[in-house]
Amino acid sequence: MEIRIESLLEGAARARGGAVAVIDVFRAFTSAAVALAEGAERIIMVGTVEEAQMLRAQGAGQLCIGEVGGKAPPGFDFGNSPVEILEGSRRGAAFGGKTVIQRTGAGTQGIVAAQANADRLYAASLVTAIATARALTSTGIELISLLAMGNRAIERTDEDEICALHLRNLLQGRPGDAAAVRNLILAGGEIADFRDPERPRLNPGDLDIALDIDRYHFAIAVVMENGRAVAKKG
Repeated sequence: MEIRIESLLEGAARARGGAVAVIDVFRAFTSAAVALAEGAERIIMVGTVEEAQMLRAQGAGQLCIGEVGGKAPPGFDFGNSPVEILEGSRRGAAFGGKTVIQRTGAGTQGIVAAQANADRLYAASLVTAIATARALTSTGIELISLLAMGNRAIERTDEDEICALHLRNLLQGRPGDAAAVRNLILAGGEIADFRDPERPRLNPGDLDIALDIDRYHFAIAVVMENGRAVAKKG
């Protein structure tokens, strides 16, 4: 097995062939995992706000989630917050059986960029780490690219790079060290933003969910349906 670690949109261009796991820990693919765990049937991952809104208007999906600059775009049902999605679901904004449309500045951009060249594609984060490694291994594909999307897909971040290393350890048969991974990320530069009262869009509770490693026992597989990237449990 050959495992490559790539980063940002430029890395997506190099991730050609084989299986690709696009990584966004804070917070796109943690949010996606929460939505699927809360019963969403599928998530259409898109590159623009306009595309998300158009698909909802056409009836392709019922709920729009995501962000631009960290904030939910006007008209979106939820931002890019696992806590917001979880609390909304429990207040009665049912996800069960619904199609969600997701647009973010990094994670879904990586999916859109990688989809044309990947033989198998996954949306990955720490909450689905072991399940993702197992899914990648089960493909039998010898070339695996782990694509850390970072901040806005143009700046590397600790959590995505460390998640890639953790996934590589799991793929190579090592158990990994979830506590060490969590502590190393908590010592990094991204964490202060979640605790800054001047940045209310970053919910501190999102950290607790995003760093709850292996919270979920499913991978997020992305397949093409009618020319669009659609994520499901898999």
